[in-house]
Amino acid sequence: MALSVALEHVSKRYGAGSQEVEALRDVSLDVAAGEFVALVGPSGSGKSTLLNLVAALDLPSAGRVLLAGEDLARLSEDERSDLRLRSIGFVFQSFNLFPTFTVRENVAWPLEFLGFVRRVARERAAAGLARVRIAEAAWSRRPGELSGGEQQRVAIARALVAGPGLLVADEPTGNLDSESGTHVLALLGQLNAEAGLTVLLVTHSPVAAAFSHRTVELRDGRVVRAVRRRAATSRAAGRAPASR
Repeated sequence: MALSVALEHVSKRYGAGSQEVEALRDVSLDVAAGEFVALVGPSGSGKSTLLNLVAALDLPSAGRVLLAGEDLARLSEDERSDLRLRSIGFVFQSFNLFPTFTVRENVAWPLEFLGFVRRVARERAAAGLARVRIAEAAWSRRPGELSGGEQQRVAIARALVAGPGLLVADEPTGNLDSESGTHVLALLGQLNAEAGLTVLLVTHSPVAAAFSHRTVELRDGRVVRAVRRRAATSRAAGRAPASR
């Protein structure tokens, strides 16, 4: 089930005294369940900090962050860890795949960690890899044997294998060429459209942002503009382009 996100007058400060830095300043933002939102802005604007708060990797200094109406600060660390594992999928610029695991083992790992028997975990990993169009011949390879675009699609399969309601993606095309990046963005758009998955994307790229339903711009820790599109780009709204 897709999850809604809400930030209510959120601030985040690091350090103390003269060394204190305010990364976010009184930010309020609502993301509807099933919406695809891109966070844009220059380096240091607070995009990744906001993503970390939404993903329960950090807590605000002031204000509230709510996921499906639940205040994340009221959860214990163990509860937040369980929430990340079961309800939030993560995709990063650097892929973060285990280099000594096969592709299939990388995708199955979260399920085995959750206690699924190995056979079920492998079956669900196979279904996930097929969903992101990774050929079966590649499932037994190591990540280093794949292209960057293929590795990112494997990372997306791993992020989705536990059935999360929210996908957070931090510069997922930053290490990819433009063609591979377009394939990944189109895949995110397809997953959002077909599965109703809530997607929160951090990007510097206006091309990447164009795949979202709404762009939220941050500067100096504040939301300065939000632009809603009538629809995502045709490539994002339809099926992902065929992968090479």
